[in-house]
Amino acid sequence: MNTAHIVGRVGQDPELRYFESGRVLAKISIAVNRNSRSEQPNWFSVEIWGKTAEVAANYVRKGSTVGVSGSLKIDEWTDPNTGEVRSRPVIKGRRLELLGSKPAPTSENNSAPNSNNF
Repeated sequence: MNTAHIVGRVGQDPELRYFESGRVLAKISIAVNRNSRSEQPNWFSVEIWGKTAEVAANYVRKGSTVGVSGSLKIDEWTDPNTGEVRSRPVIKGRRLELLGSKPAPTSENNSAPNSNNF
């Protein structure tokens, strides 16, 4: 079983990409506190697709508290400088929960979503 559930704060505004196929991808990083506040947080890379990605682009901002449920995948690539194979874990988010207060409406978007679960 491959499931991942995290709750934390977003490190930067979502990076949104549109593809010719019509698919949409949002990438975010989330800091999750460890047991002690004196320890550095764990950072997780998260990819969210489709309608949920658009919701993330509209309502998630740096510092927002979110919950993400999904599965873990490992991205691998070859470092162009050293030729070494590198890897990093990425959470493929299937569900996004907006936690905390709702963002203030902007001129582009005058209403907040009806539900905090996407």
